Amino acid sequence: MLRNLTRLVVIVVANGILSLGVQALSLDPLSYTKTQSETVKDILAKLQSRHYREIQINDDLSERYLSSYLDTLDPSRMFFYSKDIQSFEKHRDKFDDDFKSGNLDAAFEIYDIYRQRVGSRMESVLEMLNDSTVKFDFTEKDDVLIDRDEQPWPKTMTEADKLWYKRVKLSLLNLKMAGKTLEEAKEVVAKRYKRQLKRIQQEDTADVFETVANALTLLYDPHTNYWSPRTSENFNINMSLSLEGIGAVLQSEDEFTKVVRLVPGGPADKQGQLKPTDKITGVAQGDEGEVVDVVGWRLEEVVDLIRGPKNTVVKLEVMRSDSKTSADTRVIRINRGRVKLEDQAAQSDVLELGEDGKTVKIGVIYLPTFYVDFDAQRRRMIDYKSSSNDVAKLLRDLMKQGIDGLILDLRNNGGGSLQEAVNLTDLFIDQGPVVQIRSPDDHINRHNRSRFKAMYSGPLVVMVNRLSASASEIFAGAIQDYGRGIIVGTQTFGKGTVQSVNPLLEGGLKITESKFYRVSGDSTQHRGVIPDINMPMMIDPEEVGESAYENALPWDKIHPVPHSQYFNFSSILPVVENLHAKRAAKDPDYNFMLDQIEIMRKNKEKKTISLNEKTRIEEKENTELEAMRIENKRRAAKGLKAYKDLKEFRASETEEESEDEAAVAAAASAESKIDVNGDALLIETGSILMDVIRLSGKPEQRQAFNYRKQFSPGIAE
Repeated sequence: MLRNLTRLVVIVVANGILSLGVQALSLDPLSYTKTQSETVKDILAKLQSRHYREIQINDDLSERYLSSYLDTLDPSRMFFYSKDIQSFEKHRDKFDDDFKSGNLDAAFEIYDIYRQRVGSRMESVLEMLNDSTVKFDFTEKDDVLIDRDEQPWPKTMTEADKLWYKRVKLSLLNLKMAGKTLEEAKEVVAKRYKRQLKRIQQEDTADVFETVANALTLLYDPHTNYWSPRTSENFNINMSLSLEGIGAVLQSEDEFTKVVRLVPGGPADKQGQLKPTDKITGVAQGDEGEVVDVVGWRLEEVVDLIRGPKNTVVKLEVMRSDSKTSADTRVIRINRGRVKLEDQAAQSDVLELGEDGKTVKIGVIYLPTFYVDFDAQRRRMIDYKSSSNDVAKLLRDLMKQGIDGLILDLRNNGGGSLQEAVNLTDLFIDQGPVVQIRSPDDHINRHNRSRFKAMYSGPLVVMVNRLSASASEIFAGAIQDYGRGIIVGTQTFGKGTVQSVNPLLEGGLKITESKFYRVSGDSTQHRGVIPDINMPMMIDPEEVGESAYENALPWDKIHPVPHSQYFNFSSILPVVENLHAKRAAKDPDYNFMLDQIEIMRKNKEKKTISLNEKTRIEEKENTELEAMRIENKRRAAKGLKAYKDLKEFRASETEEESEDEAAVAAAASAESKIDVNGDALLIETGSILMDVIRLSGKPEQRQAFNYRKQFSPGIAE
């Protein structure tokens, strides 16, 4: 049976007002299968019995499901009409009963209406772009709202038409500002919407069911997901590393493909220019390949375009997270390759700092991930490769060199093996618990313990940032709770949950089944680890981190467990922080970073984008002038010559990009990726460690790093 879809066709546009006609578009209806009916019951049963968060399957969940489902389908509120939303209200309190019985009628009915709205809208936009009578006047004083996720759905067709006219106009203006003619811009935008139309036409039952199921699982937490058989297959391919690529985790966000994180040691991580939260707008094959616009593409399609044989080049056109339009992009060249275990290995160097005419040697160990060669471990091979074994070797070498203190750099370390986090902690503390794990039945596992005498008992600082997650947070939390060292950086990610993958009748369910807690009783979930000394980072914590997710499990606290207290830093931290602030105020590179963060903050505050070309050109020039201003401020502080105008500044940026690419290529072939002399935050962390060493050695402190006392929770010290 075929269902007619209403297609809106532009007939006349006069003074920016659209008049629309109607044509018919036919799409095959999508119906769920008996297996999918049984699968949704299976999903519900597993969520009830195994998920860490207990949620009653009742009308409240049903109401939340409808909101979640609609936000998943139409996050910008551009496709549905308010009358559609009103018509869905009859289902609001019925989804709980429907899913219990395997009834997916209402969910598929809503999706069918969504397909109608998308199909008709894509057709109307394409007609508008092909109609020569439709004028796009970029001299008018007009603007468009950036985020519509909290705006009402349009009430009438005319209201929706105006929204879409502005959206198309914005896309055209962005492309014009990127150097395309209006006709070229129309062609690019038309291709985007043709692809979206084709995608909606090619959707099958599995696509719909995956969307329906994930709107349910996301009510529990952001890491609980349903995987269709196709998604499960892609996951298995990625885990086996059987395909080459760039080593980046990607996700869809509105029309864009967004970089979630980089795989440590992967091609993109080594190249150094691609950053988490960047949005990919285009992909080109090889140095001479033409950039293919991928805005509006399915995630799998973009991934397939980026993947390819090792030792081949892929170029990505990306826009930064603080950019409001796709007009502000840059092209990044990456050599594809495999992610090898040795590329993720810990590395070390020595940072030499002067103080009172003396040279202080600070050992630096960079650990990109918590890795282990599971196969070699299972075969009980001696000295198998793992993060803790490698760090132990590096530590021995640094101690032979007579280091005065150690920095363990866990910035951007997204985690990995839990046992390796425990083993690494074992190198710095004597016997004692490292982490507590609580399951849904309130059983608490405290078996993950340090079991040997510490290898290194000297001064220690752990560097973290917003991308330090999971196992990194377990290690940093233990070091902080034991008073073994101080934590420097930004608040960590806050990923304090454990997931397992469960097979279903169709596909699989990744489900959150337990939660991490520190020995202090604090959860690492949501809050993460709060550093003792804060450092800046060019990532917005409202966009990255557990707290940025809806329905993330909350922070909470359980009983602490008895553990040693090696040092009480509370008496010296205020002094250390004050000394750090004074140094930072005089550091040109440090303040340059703060100025960049402030610009990013101001850009984020913008709620609208102008559709006037002259205004946009002026805004772009003002942004460049501001960038030149803070760069000249930095150069003046370092005794360098200032840029006299934008032309000179732009030329310097082009030169710097070429130099950066050459430096990245050299670093990729070098043994160490640590730049101890070019990292302002690392150098300042070294100075902080020197302060800690000096202050802890004063007689009035009467404390030393090898001083320990037993700490019993609840007993005053």
